[in-house]
Amino acid sequence: MNESSLDLKKICSGIHTVGIAGHVRPDGDAVGACLALQQYLQTVNPQIRADVFLEAPPSKFSLLKGFDRILDASSCSQVYDLFFALDIADRSRLGTAERLFSSSRETVCIDHHISNAGFAGHNLIVPTASSTCEVLTGLMDDAFITTDTAVCLYLGIVHDTGVFRHSCTLPETMETAARLMRKGFNANRIINETYYDKTFNENRVMGAALSRSERFLEDSLIFSYITMQDMRLYQVTPAGLDGIVQNMMSTVGVETAVFLYEAEPESWKVSFRSRERVDVSRICRSFGGGGHIRAAGCNLSGTIESVRNTVLKAVEDQLRQVSC
Repeated sequence: MNESSLDLKKICSGIHTVGIAGHVRPDGDAVGACLALQQYLQTVNPQIRADVFLEAPPSKFSLLKGFDRILDASSCSQVYDLFFALDIADRSRLGTAERLFSSSRETVCIDHHISNAGFAGHNLIVPTASSTCEVLTGLMDDAFITTDTAVCLYLGIVHDTGVFRHSCTLPETMETAARLMRKGFNANRIINETYYDKTFNENRVMGAALSRSERFLEDSLIFSYITMQDMRLYQVTPAGLDGIVQNMMSTVGVETAVFLYEAEPESWKVSFRSRERVDVSRICRSFGGGGHIRAAGCNLSGTIESVRNTVLKAVEDQLRQVSC
């Protein structure tokens, strides 16, 4: 059932146990949304048991309340009255939490990805929203949004808007952020510590990726990659590669940025970004991935040369269609 809105109080009426999960390799929006919803539900009704499941959330989000109580779904046998899937366009991206989602008595999906067709019993998908945290804020009664909950929601909006730089940032987004800031917290700290600050090795691997970058399609596309060997050399995990594709995207004259990292031998995680002409969500859906019009991802296999050629052809084909 796809719905134009959700009444959180109504849908949680008579509910005793709630499970909440975000997507695998959770980003700021997924972590912020899950922890915000947990706190909100327990503020509205302290009798509700709300558990959050996220796979290896980045430690930079540890300043959020409840981060230290995030659970591992693989060791849980609870059958929940209600289960929320947040910031997830496809149920397979629940990872180990998919089993708990499937066994729950009732399910809800709240998301903002245009590729989400609705896979839960109740679905609220708002593709025009900057983030799932923005959608959630709109569902919440301001009287029950604590300062800690506001921090979680604000962090999610900050990360999915690229600190309010991406095209998904609308006047409503700024109004939502202002509403949250009035709860009283250090917004600069959240931005600096979770978005901009990087370790020495994370900066070094970013430098390696930028040095390796190449331009194609009359310099409108910039492409780069990091291998497993690179990650071992610089002692970073995939989480340490955050921000590389956005830095590539800041190159003057570039319409599309594509960054890959090698998750397994010749198996690549691909991140796309675009400015105005390329719908990267459509490209990624054709490869079994998904996301937003200007920011999306997918998985591809092969040598770096073959994957690069596949990506270039996909972008070139779409640019040709746009110009016709």
